[in-house]
Amino acid sequence: MKRVFALLFATLLSALAMSGPSLAAEPQAGREYKVISPPLAGPKDKIEVIEFFSYGCPHCSDFHPVISKWAASLPKDVSFRRIPVSFSRAEWARLSRLYYALEATGDLAKLDTAVFLALHEQRVSFKTDEAVVAWAAGKGVDAKKFGDALGAFSMQSKVQRADADATAARIGGVPALAVDGKFLINNEVANNYEHLLQITDTVIVKARQDRKGK
Repeated sequence: MKRVFALLFATLLSALAMSGPSLAAEPQAGREYKVISPPLAGPKDKIEVIEFFSYGCPHCSDFHPVISKWAASLPKDVSFRRIPVSFSRAEWARLSRLYYALEATGDLAKLDTAVFLALHEQRVSFKTDEAVVAWAAGKGVDAKKFGDALGAFSMQSKVQRADADATAARIGGVPALAVDGKFLINNEVANNYEHLLQITDTVIVKARQDRKGK
């Protein structure tokens, strides 16, 4: 009989472990997340998850492969968007323009990870626009096309808008995650990056329930 109870208990533990965030306690304001008020603008038909980040942030570099894998398997009613922020640092503002320029030229998917590697492992200097363009050209990007995009006035406008969104969300550092424009995930309660995304999953569930309750 003891063996039967032990087997049943082990089975229950296994089921709990496999069920993941769905059986987690409901996230609470002030604990797992902070309320963003007023909410950030976002799509009406999707629960949007925003990652605020910077290529210059070593933690964002470490987090990048983890969140990329997570984002690739999100439910159909959830979308994912990244916002590069500068915190009014000139070098980080250039990195924000780099992100948007790669996006504009269609080279983001190819070089996104390479930017992190260049900065944090290869110690490439991106302290001037010319250095950024030279690096991109060395990776096979059309130098003229990319340089024009990097220096375009629209890129500066996008950087300003990104920083304004970060200010509105009241983020204190990066990486930072916002769900449905309303909930800023509290990094301090997470044990690691995987746990941070598990918390995010529970907040996505809350956002979905809130939408259904309208």
